[in-house]
Amino acid sequence: MSRKPATRTRPTKTAPAATQASGVTIRHYCQGIGDCHLLTFSKPDGTPFRVLIDCGIHVSIAGGPTLVGDIVADLRKETGGKIDILVVTHEHWDHVSGFLTAKGLFKDFVVADVWMAWTENPADTEAAELDKFKGQALAALQGVGQKLDGMQGLSSYMAGVRDGLQSVLGFQFGAAGERVRSARDAAAKLSQKPSPTYFEPGGPPVSIDGLPNLRVYVLGPPRDKAALRLEEKASEMFPLASGGPFARALTSGLKMNDAADASYVDELSPFERNVGTPLFAALNGDKGSDPAIDVGTYVRKYYSGPVSAAASMEDRDQSWRRIDADWMGIAADLALQLDRGVNNTSLVLAFEFIDSGRVLLFPGDAQIGNWLSWKDLKWPVGQGTVTSADLLARTVYLKVAHHGSQNATPQKQGFDLLTSADLSAFIPTNKVDAVKVHWGEMPYDGILTALETKTKGRVIRADDPWLADKNGKPAFAAPSGSILAVRSVPRDAARGPGGLWVEVDLV
Repeated sequence: MSRKPATRTRPTKTAPAATQASGVTIRHYCQGIGDCHLLTFSKPDGTPFRVLIDCGIHVSIAGGPTLVGDIVADLRKETGGKIDILVVTHEHWDHVSGFLTAKGLFKDFVVADVWMAWTENPADTEAAELDKFKGQALAALQGVGQKLDGMQGLSSYMAGVRDGLQSVLGFQFGAAGERVRSARDAAAKLSQKPSPTYFEPGGPPVSIDGLPNLRVYVLGPPRDKAALRLEEKASEMFPLASGGPFARALTSGLKMNDAADASYVDELSPFERNVGTPLFAALNGDKGSDPAIDVGTYVRKYYSGPVSAAASMEDRDQSWRRIDADWMGIAADLALQLDRGVNNTSLVLAFEFIDSGRVLLFPGDAQIGNWLSWKDLKWPVGQGTVTSADLLARTVYLKVAHHGSQNATPQKQGFDLLTSADLSAFIPTNKVDAVKVHWGEMPYDGILTALETKTKGRVIRADDPWLADKNGKPAFAAPSGSILAVRSVPRDAARGPGGLWVEVDLV
């Protein structure tokens, strides 16, 4: 792979003899909530050039590691274990888990190069700063999650915080939280090069040796911290950079509440640690050191409740007074910053066929801040310039970002710019699974409606019922728009219903 500038700004009607014609086959694996996409281009001599984008599954999916094992086995069968470029879009479990859970299957693959975003580069100062924040935040959230799991009688709000933390730690970052880093690193080690190739927006489009008719534009992730912070609306900023104080506050609180750490000194406490009875001890029935006062009974009656049903009504349940867990409520804000900020670090790639000018857009899980950061991007191409708006206008195939969530594709700077009459799309989503993990409406109805209109119905979802049928076909007629043909293979019956993969030939 080299990073040579392209030589023309606009496509010509006929491809030069030295290049291959436009065309690619994309195999989307249908694990439901997770991404794994195999792009097969044809070199001028007719041999295949394979690009694999991500390989992961949401930890909530029953039998997920087994299903990923089936996917990797299919990848090996299809490619012979040879991948020219492995793209790892970002550090989330549902995009990288397969490189860890199916590590034994991947070990015999030959991967020429691994592409990652600048945010994963350990030699990059800004990436190291972001990585330090992620590590501190994750450690704090794990500590809070463990503490909340062991507490009884939580308020409905704090119970919601606990459940939300479980979602972030388990579903987004792997069953043990830290495993996502191991999965990402396992993917990086597959490269035959000493280290991955890291990308950021700016500079000329990327040329790939062996594919003279293709150039690749890097749209994200942005360097701008404000863009990384932007999650939903212009008025709702979740500043990644301010997560540090949240993480430090939670870490200090956890140390202060850790009875086993007798050496920790809380400089803000008005009393020494040996004064009084710890709340956790009182809640467990400790009467305290003063024989005249039963601290445990007092706390149960006036603070923690509930007490015996025979007690008077005013003494029945005083647990609504509890505030001992409320300090951990900021974990919800920290979790949101961490989760959404990582989505915005997605490596976003646009693949352009030089002869036809047609574009394939793969935005990973990019959310609003990442998308909006492309607005003013420009690339020198020959004697002219290509803009992000131009690329979006020529996009004929879209891998929908973040499973079709509401905050993953903007309207004005996203859908409104996708104006090609040949647009088609794929959504890696299982709606039933999204509901199970309390993700709300995913895919979002407004996005589905817009896509159906723009594509004239050429939208494929990972949970489409026809994918479970070996003779199933989509509702739209093929060839249609950018799609020349569609093929699919259902899962093995023993793995449950649904498709294993759906494959489209594009031009």
